[in-house]
Amino acid sequence: MNRPALPSRTRVAIIGAGPTGLALAITLAQAGVDFVLVDRQAEGANTSRAAVVHARTLEVLDELGASAELLRRGIKLTRFSVRDGARTLMTIPFDGLPTPHPYTLMIPQNETEDVLLTRLRELGADTSRPYEAASVVQDESGVTVTMTSGETVRADYVVGADGMHSTVREAAGIGFTGNAYAESFVLADVDMRWAPGPREVSLNFHSAGLIVVAPLPGDRYRIVATVDDAPQTADLAFLQRMLDERVPGQATAHEVHWSSRFRVHHRVADSYRAGRLFLAGDAAHVHSPAGGQGMNTGIQDGYALGRALASGTLDAYEATRRPVAEQVVRLADRMTRLATTRRPAARGVRNIALQMLGHTPFRTKLATELAELNYR
Repeated sequence: MNRPALPSRTRVAIIGAGPTGLALAITLAQAGVDFVLVDRQAEGANTSRAAVVHARTLEVLDELGASAELLRRGIKLTRFSVRDGARTLMTIPFDGLPTPHPYTLMIPQNETEDVLLTRLRELGADTSRPYEAASVVQDESGVTVTMTSGETVRADYVVGADGMHSTVREAAGIGFTGNAYAESFVLADVDMRWAPGPREVSLNFHSAGLIVVAPLPGDRYRIVATVDDAPQTADLAFLQRMLDERVPGQATAHEVHWSSRFRVHHRVADSYRAGRLFLAGDAAHVHSPAGGQGMNTGIQDGYALGRALASGTLDAYEATRRPVAEQVVRLADRMTRLATTRRPAARGVRNIALQMLGHTPFRTKLATELAELNYR
């Protein structure tokens, strides 16, 4: 396969060219720090996966010169509604938040990656594909990364932005503390009629499991749902049965453009650094998609780590970012457990409590947490 040759020496080797790795690379490129960015895939993923970009992430992307194109491609939403059937329990407003971006931006992850890669190329850099790290060995003076193809790169520092099953985290010997949810999750992008309309993200409770519906560009909707045993690919009939059960009379699906099944963990790495090895994004933290914060936290990790590497303030990275991950994972876990409780009495108490909290400052506090503005 014809692929770009790797340099024998670099300041920073980044393993993984998803949103986290791209944000880190852009930050380093802007600071004039030498790096190499590798990914095991021959080309970037072309599926939508994460679809929410929150306000704090947009502020970061302002700094990286990547927000304007994202805003042009995406859909701005100012409401996050919590429902039980057709009944709205709470509406969480984003339009009053203290930020230049008082909204949530809905845009598929492949579009976000495309915008970030274009920005990286504008800065004169690029990804090196396909290269997969087989081993990562550090010593007192640097780190040697050996690819499965046999090439080696010598770096001062290595960053694992290589996902939940991180090669770098394993090489660093860093634990990944947490657990997995019993349920599986279904993701799907569909054309459908949706009664609440395309102006909000809707989190819907039901005894059979939660279902989140959010509009996407191109008049599509993203569905995220917990299922006891999800099929590998959710077809139109499966999705319509689920919609009829959990949001009866509110949705008619017409076409499935993409679907996926996955299991969700809630974990945080015991440390973000081991000597010259660093972790960021899903290599450092994973959690439920209930609040749409996973990719956002990873992009912010990349930006923070890039600034720390550029300025030499390496200890600041873990000190600032790991507490953020702990809070995000806790929030996502609370939301998921609240949404998936099946005991009728507990569901009744939950619904009453949310309706009461919907008339208090709690709404603004929760909007601030979801937007990650309290993590500046």
